[in-house]
Amino acid sequence: MSTNLDSIKKLREETGAGIADCKEALKESDGGLEKAKEVLKKKGFEKGASKAAREVKAGLIDVYSHFGKVGVMVELLCETDFVARTDDFKNLAHELSLQVASMNPSSVEELLEQEYIRDTTLTVDLLIKSVSGKLGENIQVGRFERIALGV
Repeated sequence: MSTNLDSIKKLREETGAGIADCKEALKESDGGLEKAKEVLKKKGFEKGASKAAREVKAGLIDVYSHFGKVGVMVELLCETDFVARTDDFKNLAHELSLQVASMNPSSVEELLEQEYIRDTTLTVDLLIKSVSGKLGENIQVGRFERIALGV
């Protein structure tokens, strides 16, 4: 039984998922941690997709400057101020700013279709949906602006 609890604890630490979700994922994967991570990832995407119709009226603006040569502002929206103040949400906004700075998408749609720069197995859209599933709210990119020196 302690191995099961240890596995749940380890999976929770590595993914940030809830205890019940970790327990269920381990059960579905016959105790395999890597397979359980995949189960959680898939469920996170499914949860995020089911929230897409809910209204977003809160959020934050992340600002990033790359050595003073490229500047980016990203508006990331969610349903409540409570979620907008979480570290997961703030980190997502910053990751999106880094994505925009490095990949220079021309629109929100193009941004969402791009491979995520830190994990090419994910698109930016799937990254957002996984955080949305974890936080339990609809999360959307409102808009962004990228400015490069001399361009």
